[in-house]
Amino acid sequence: MKNFIKKGSFFFSLSWTIFQYPYASFAAEKTEASSNNGDTIIVTGTRETGKKARESISPIDIISAKQLTQTGMPSLRNALTQLLPSLTVPNGGFDSGALTDSISLRGLNSNETLVLVDEKRRHTTANIYADSGPQQGTTPVDIDMIPMAAIDHVEVLRDGASAQYGSDAVAGVVNIILKKQDHGFHAQTVTGVTAAKDGFQQGVYLDGGTKLGSRGYLHVSGDFLRQNHTYRSGTDLRTGTKSNKLLGQPEQTRESLAIKGGYEITDNIEAYGLATYAHRYSEAFENYRLASSLANYPSYAAIYPNGYSPIETMNENDWEIMAGLKGKIKGWNWDVSSVYGRDYNTIGLKNSTNRQIEADTGRTPTRFSPVQSFKNQQWSNSIDFSKAFHIDGWPHEINVAGGGTHRYESYTIGAGSADSLYGGGSEALPGISPASAGKFSRNVFGGYFDIATHLVKQLQIDVAGRYEHYSDVGDAKTGKVALRYDPFKWLGFRATLSNAFHAPTLAQEYYSAVTVSPSGAGGVISPNSAGALANGSQKLKPEHSTNITAGVTFEPIKRLHITADLYQIKLRGQILPGGNVYGNQALSALAMNGFSLPLDSGSWTSASISTHWFANVANTRTRGIDITATYPTYLGDIGHIDWSVAANINRTILTHQEKDADGNDLLTKQSIAYITTAYPRSKIIWGGQFTSGNKKWIVGLHEIRWGHTTSQLSYYGGATNSDLLSNYEFFPFHNHVKYTTNLDITYRVNAKLSLTAGANNLFNTYPTRVPFAHRYLGVRKYDMDSAQLGMNGGFYYFKVDVNL
Repeated sequence: MKNFIKKGSFFFSLSWTIFQYPYASFAAEKTEASSNNGDTIIVTGTRETGKKARESISPIDIISAKQLTQTGMPSLRNALTQLLPSLTVPNGGFDSGALTDSISLRGLNSNETLVLVDEKRRHTTANIYADSGPQQGTTPVDIDMIPMAAIDHVEVLRDGASAQYGSDAVAGVVNIILKKQDHGFHAQTVTGVTAAKDGFQQGVYLDGGTKLGSRGYLHVSGDFLRQNHTYRSGTDLRTGTKSNKLLGQPEQTRESLAIKGGYEITDNIEAYGLATYAHRYSEAFENYRLASSLANYPSYAAIYPNGYSPIETMNENDWEIMAGLKGKIKGWNWDVSSVYGRDYNTIGLKNSTNRQIEADTGRTPTRFSPVQSFKNQQWSNSIDFSKAFHIDGWPHEINVAGGGTHRYESYTIGAGSADSLYGGGSEALPGISPASAGKFSRNVFGGYFDIATHLVKQLQIDVAGRYEHYSDVGDAKTGKVALRYDPFKWLGFRATLSNAFHAPTLAQEYYSAVTVSPSGAGGVISPNSAGALANGSQKLKPEHSTNITAGVTFEPIKRLHITADLYQIKLRGQILPGGNVYGNQALSALAMNGFSLPLDSGSWTSASISTHWFANVANTRTRGIDITATYPTYLGDIGHIDWSVAANINRTILTHQEKDADGNDLLTKQSIAYITTAYPRSKIIWGGQFTSGNKKWIVGLHEIRWGHTTSQLSYYGGATNSDLLSNYEFFPFHNHVKYTTNLDITYRVNAKLSLTAGANNLFNTYPTRVPFAHRYLGVRKYDMDSAQLGMNGGFYYFKVDVNL
């Protein structure tokens, strides 16, 4: 297997893997727990109507609402993590980055995954992940702002698809299909807590449908989630206590609503609409500040006699409205739609200080709002059409599709309040300077075509092409060719060749902010800003990729469905923080952008002050394999067991990096690790679900193997590990392979009521601990800059499900 991952032939490795390791793990394509998943009609990755999952040219996973709820996880992101080996999430997060729920496919960051809702592009969050790590610079779709109660199923296309859907579909596409039932009512509650007896979570999920006359429907869904903090910090070396609560799950309260409807105006024209709204209030801890830091500020010292932990808050409002008409005329299927979405974040601080204000005025504000504010808007208008043709002389149906789109995007950065900006700014997170604030926008125009047919009875082909023009970064042309050959009913081969792209986000082009720790500060400034331009910054360009997938689907024995898909993604011009300046040079760049640092920053080491900006810095190559298998075992009157095995094996290497004007590499070893080894080398899920003959009992047992990750950790010095010693020397840290066990037991009281008790990570497994020399202040006990096993440990829950 190592030979394949490093340099082997795709087709040779495919055969070798299947026949030498038939029991290696698999990532199941399934809808319900049954084995009839291949009969599900799909709408993702194809423009044909009535296409079944098992007939798909590209690899696709189908996850039903039932499967999502069976995980016991109260959020969509965490539920998908338990089900899909190719999908990963960050271990945790710092600052406001911890307050957005992002997902990644195939070892690439979340900007490379496109998220659709009911086949329409979803707007992204306005909250950029600005801290270090594999997610740095991302503004993904926050899928947890969509009510879980509204979800009918999720289709995950594991293939490059920019020719079909546009920017961001580099690693794949996640299409969230919402319910449209015109009857019934469903209610569910999930109550859970971690093995450490913190992180209490309470979720309530409601949905129901009704008819609109005799020709329409309306479906309304809503979620409520309350999530408490978890505390996973190590002992703070400054105090000898665990008063520093930096590491852990943020606290949040989230309410979300979805209303979906449709009405047949005539037999051939349907009006449809969708509205979603979500509000979230969340909090994350910053590093603990010692009481001694207030020795010269008596008013603040009286407020915080034992020191204090600043808390970063976020008030978020997210909504989207979709309206459209679709129908059929003279054999043509057509769809005209308009989608407007907006995400607005107000970020503040509480339990904090601005010592300069006390020194100059005697005032002692402890709450600062806004410190930062961001607004992201997206307005998409599109027309799509398709028709199945029969041409004389050609025995096979030809499906032709095409369309055009216009998308307006804007990104607004709001300046911080006067108190958050005064002097060195509010402690932990100074306000955004007016020089960095503003509204930035662009227009995107695009068009596509898609032609699918059979060359012979057993051989189908799909060809797609797309052109898009961005008003700020120019043109993008993408294409895709996909083939599938089925020599027998039980055996099929499929392959795709495509190119894809990710246009730089407006946040990557214009975001600027600074975060402050007790003994250091780091800034991210816009590549278009004065401070970045003075240090050699250049205009961002789109990332481009070439994608190859080759796979097989087969049924060696009745009801045993297996797929195996090899893939290679060559990504060029990857956008990462590539401008890196330190010490006085960083201070100068920050000053040019209107930022200043706290009064005690003069005592910090030069290495502890840094500034970065985003640039096209790297080319990478990702190779991997996804394997899936499902098999049902029937036990007569006793019941049946649905077995599934699932695996993703993945490796990314750096093939090229850019250099600065002096010929120095733009990436450090630490930055390279973020994109090459921060994601698990493998993720394996296997197990089964037993359903009793009378369907009263359902028992699920699954094991997840989390492959190792490797990070390059910084060295800290001083008695309290408070001094960053170098920006260029690092320690290679291996987060070892871990196993977690998930168990759920459901009892159906009657046809309307069921009760479930379950555990995710039953045996309370934690990530590998970081050595003391690499824990800032002794606190960062776990590696936060990777996407392996989460740091919360075991989660135990009880679920009540009511269907009326």
